[in-house]
Amino acid sequence: MSSTALPQAATTSARAAAGADPRSDNMRFYPTAFDLRERARRRMPNFAFEYGDGGAGSDGGIRRNWNALDAVEMMPRYGKVVAPPSAQTTIFGRSYTAPIGIAPVGGPGTCFPGAERHLAAAAQAARVPYTLGVLSGITVEQAAEIAPDVLWFQLYRFANNNHKIGMDLVRRAEAVGVQALVLTFDTPARTTRPRESKSGIPHPFRLTWKMRMDAMSSPAWMSALAANGIPRFVSLNPYMGGKLSLEESTAFIRREQGGAFTWDELARYRDAVKKTKLVVKGVLHPADAERLVKLGMDGMVVSNHGGRQIEALPASIDALPEIARVVGGKSTIILDSGVRSGVDAARAVALGADAAFAGKAFMWSLGALGPEGPGHYINLLTEDVKATLGQTGCNTVAELRNVPVRHPGAYQAAEVVERV
Repeated sequence: MSSTALPQAATTSARAAAGADPRSDNMRFYPTAFDLRERARRRMPNFAFEYGDGGAGSDGGIRRNWNALDAVEMMPRYGKVVAPPSAQTTIFGRSYTAPIGIAPVGGPGTCFPGAERHLAAAAQAARVPYTLGVLSGITVEQAAEIAPDVLWFQLYRFANNNHKIGMDLVRRAEAVGVQALVLTFDTPARTTRPRESKSGIPHPFRLTWKMRMDAMSSPAWMSALAANGIPRFVSLNPYMGGKLSLEESTAFIRREQGGAFTWDELARYRDAVKKTKLVVKGVLHPADAERLVKLGMDGMVVSNHGGRQIEALPASIDALPEIARVVGGKSTIILDSGVRSGVDAARAVALGADAAFAGKAFMWSLGALGPEGPGHYINLLTEDVKATLGQTGCNTVAELRNVPVRHPGAYQAAEVVERV
């Protein structure tokens, strides 16, 4: 970005007041996810940026995701596309604008207070899936009012009291018409994220004076905090026995939520979910993918948790082809972890996914542009998918499956055989 971009970008609100379209300025100054990331780094409190941007260990898993996606090459064929391609696609029988979506993010209000409302509204306006995390600042009922046509809902494992909390959340989600329930499968143990710790975020979480002073350097974040209040995990309020402080709420969650779903528990949720699609998030091994199909799951998310749990895991895109070979056509397959662009989404579809979801980059969009960030980023992704379709000789998203792909990092069947 040029040295003149920031002063010009800072005048976006004034230009909008004068009748100019701020979207054109956003497209000019922030045409990629990494442009949004750099502005977010400057505008967000340090702890908020480190929380949303960082991963496990030394961020090796994050880099592996990006490098693996960058290594996937698509061989074009020209002379076939006769009109601007449409990025429209179908997931679980519903039509969406593009094969993209918003992945669940725990505590997105730490990155930008009120994040969930802005994400839900942008997804509804653009007609792409939005996955509300259970650890979010609005309830599933509130989210359904904002995004009634595109809402998915993510659950962690709450095993105490015979899964009382989890089963009631299922009931609430189905009552408001959530389209897909997403059970997160890949958090069997608590891990640490050094960048969070170094930024001053304590574990268990509490709002420290260091964090408060850090926030004072970010007027945009403070303004959002004033408008939305301190982020709390309000979907869990009915189970906390009254309004608790932030520290008490965090302690409650640490007591109640933990470990990964067992196979027996997944089967129990499969029996309990009647009205909506059931998806399991955090699949990397093809044998696990096969077992999920046998359990009757409607879909799965190939994911290494964005590199935020442990940095030794394979890149999600490298695990995708073998999973698609084993269960393709039997299950809806979503890819997440490392997605930054429409090109990445197209790579995922070409390798067997039905769509690709981004999480971290949506936090960058909020940090960079506030409430208008998610809509801008969805537009970037959608237009990038369309351009990639045209440049690879595809008239539709489905035709991406016919594009020759070179994928040097892909896992092969022999590499994932169970060891005795």
